[in-house]
This record gives sequence, C-alpha cells and structure tokens, in this order.
Amino acid sequence: MKERVLLFTIVFGLGVFIYIFQSYFNTVWGLAFLCTFMFIYALFMNLSYKLQKRKLQKFPQIINENYKPFVSVMIPAHNEEAVITNTVENILKMDYENFEVIVIDDRSSDNTASVIKDLEKKYSKVTALIRQADAFPGKSAVLNDALKIAKGEAILVFDADATVDSDFLSKLVPNLEPKDVGAVQARKVIRNRNANLLTRCQNNEYTMDAHFQVGRDSIKGAVELRGNGELLKREAIEDIGGWNNYTITDDLDMSTRLHIKGWDIRFCIDAVVYEEGIIYLWPLYRQRRRWLEGTIRRYLEYFGDVLFSKDMSLRASLDMTAYITQFIMPGWFLMEILVRGFKVLAKQAPPHMLYSSIFIGCVIGFGFFFGARYALRRYDFMPRLDATFEALETSIYLLIIWFPLVLYICFKILFMKKDMNWGKTAHGLVMEEEASIKAFIKKELQKTKEYTKEYTEKYTEKLKQILAEKTSDNEIKGYTKINKED
Repeated sequence: MKERVLLFTIVFGLGVFIYIFQSYFNTVWGLAFLCTFMFIYALFMNLSYKLQKRKLQKFPQIINENYKPFVSVMIPAHNEEAVITNTVENILKMDYENFEVIVIDDRSSDNTASVIKDLEKKYSKVTALIRQADAFPGKSAVLNDALKIAKGEAILVFDADATVDSDFLSKLVPNLEPKDVGAVQARKVIRNRNANLLTRCQNNEYTMDAHFQVGRDSIKGAVELRGNGELLKREAIEDIGGWNNYTITDDLDMSTRLHIKGWDIRFCIDAVVYEEGIIYLWPLYRQRRRWLEGTIRRYLEYFGDVLFSKDMSLRASLDMTAYITQFIMPGWFLMEILVRGFKVLAKQAPPHMLYSSIFIGCVIGFGFFFGARYALRRYDFMPRLDATFEALETSIYLLIIWFPLVLYICFKILFMKKDMNWGKTAHGLVMEEEASIKAFIKKELQKTKEYTKEYTEKYTEKLKQILAEKTSDNEIKGYTKINKED
C-alpha cells in the first residue's frame, strides 16, 4: 500500500508539474533539462574514472596476498538438471583454495535434487541442500536457508548457469578486504552472444551496465549487485538481517540496504562471470519485467531511507537519486506527449508543438546509442564500424524493452496485486543446442562414411570392368594385389 501511495503521489505530482510548466513555457525545456542532467551525470562518472585510473597508475593499489577468507559458494537451483552439473564442475576448477560449494534445490519438479546429491557424493567440497515443498518461495529465502549452514566468512552467489575462469575468485576477493566494503560485483558477459540479435543486444546491455558500474565505483557511489557473481562479507549480510524474503529482486534490494547501512560496494571489471543469454523475445520480456519491477519497488520502499539515512554516504545517496532519473524519463516523456496532444486537440497549442517532444525522444535514443558505442569500444575493444552498428541495434532494443516496460510496471504497482514469483529464467538452451549440433554432425559423418563406402565399392567394380576390357586377367590380378598392398 505504501508503494502505491508514493508512486501515485509521484505520478500525479509530475503530471501537474508538467501541465503548469507547459502553460507558462510552451517548450519542452523540462524534459530537455532532465536529459541534460543525465548527460552531465554520465560525463562526471567518466571523468572520475579517468582520474582514478591516472591515480592508480601513479600509486598502484597494494594487494594483501594474505587476505584469503574462506568462501561459501551458493548456487540456487530450480529445475536445473540440464546445467547444474556443468556449473558445479566448472566452479570447482577455480584456483582459489579456501572455498566450499552449496547447491540448493528449490522445490524442483525435475531431477535436480538427485543430480546435486550425486555431486555431493562425488566431490568433497560440495554440499547439497534440498528445500521442502512447503518452504517459503523466492530466491532470497533460498539464500537465507543456505546461509544457516554456510561456513564462509564471505558468500559468493552464482546463478545455476554460471561459468567462470579459474582465477575468478583470486581477482575478486582482494576487492572485499577494506573494512567498509560489504560486497563486490563481477562483470557479467553473455556466453552465447552470437546466437541471435537478442543475445547480442543483451551482451551489449551488460557492457553498458559495466561501464556505468565502473563509473559509479570510481566516485564511490551506489554500485549495485547483479545476483550472478556477487561476493559479500558475511558480517555485512548479518548486519542488515540477511536477504529480504519479500522482494523479487534479491540483488537490488541487498544493494540498497547495504548502502543505507553505510557499507560500500565495489565493482571488479577484471573478474568475469559468463551466463546464458535468452534467445526468445517473450522470455526476455518476462525477465526484464521482473528486474524492472524489483528496481522500481525498491526505490519506492527505501525512498525515505536513501534521502535521510545517517549511515549512507552523501555520494552514494546522490548517485542513487541521480540514477532514478532513467526510470522517471519514460513516464515524463509519455506525459509530455499526452499533455501536448490534449492541448493541440483543445486548440490551446499549435500542432507542431508535438514535434518538439518527438525530437526529445530521438535525443534519448541517441544518448543510448553513444553510450553503447563508447562502452563497446572501451571494454569489448570492438572496431569502430562494428561498434557503431551494434550500438545502433542495441539502442533500438533498449527503447523497445525499456520504455514500455517501465510504464507497464508503474501501472502494475498502482492497480495490480504484488506476487512473489521467482520468475526463473529457463537455462540449458545453449547446452541443448550444442548437443543437437553434435548429434547432427555425428549423423552426417555416418552418412558420409556409408556413402563413401558405397561409392568406393561401385568405383572399384567399374574400374575392374574397364580394366578387363583392356588388359589380361593376369594384369587385373596384379593390379588388385598392388591396390590391396597400398
């Protein structure tokens, strides 16, 4: 109820503001100001990153090689029998010595439970946790249950489809050492980025996110956790009372509460966790819908704490407040169009006034484009032409996904019931595709072998017939003997 009232107040207040503003200023200066603010914010983070980079070149960060806390790796799994074995075996190959792996079956209807029990028997570092059918739903509840049996000073959370390089923890752990640091997030990369347009755009979206996370880290702002590849101090988790069971985005909720309590969150660009991209549009919409709903709900829930927390740093508070503008913009833009359309229909404004709002929409699109291109060039080292093309398709992808979903989520919060559905993304499509390809290749090779054998027999027989017409029987026998020896 609190979220609905606050969101209604914001939407109503924004609508009244825009109407009054347009009554005195027959322009789109309000929306233009918002775009300018976002541009300055992005520019400030970029400059901060460059200054930090120069500082580190002059004064390199001293790494304490003796800081090697015991790490509990948690992997929630719901109907993940297709991928969980590969994930666990990959994680066990990390070169970091002090860690355990806890795999949690969350009421799966497939064979996930039996698979992780077999993994527990096979590997000494693996512990299988089977949740009961009546257990509290949601990923947060899964992690809280695993925390009860975890031995680690630090907690590393992976999705069930995650894969990492062997030095992943060795790169990630040193960032957790400072006393004020409560968590560290690794960079996320789409493993199957070349599968189709959607997976490519998802990977580029992650690259843009990494760019902003690096910038927020450089100003010691409100860096956010991303669920997959997040490393947390146990002390910090316990300080805020564990994960929130009543949120649908455990990572974003955890991020906000850590900052409110005064904990810093770092971002490590060098540690990479690979995950499977979604190859179909509707499942992608479902995933992004859940992410956006969790994002907006957490801002509404912790709005007052972000503004007035005594423990939260001013930089983190200002950074988080500035970051909210990206969710205000779609609503603002829509209201600009609606108010101007109403005034045009009421003959209170000329028709061409709508064009200025549409122009601002194009400016927003170009902002996405330049941000994507810059990130692809910096972090993926993409050639200029490739970066330009992929930035264009990614900016269109973001506008199609982001704009309508933000508006839908606002409508849902205002008028629909909140649900606690995990909204789990199906994994294993990449592995299925690989298996299908291997089966196809095997089948084709078998066909080739059979064809070759048949062709060889026919060719040999034909050759004998030709030779029989031109040579004696003794010559044919001699040829056959030589051919066998060869």
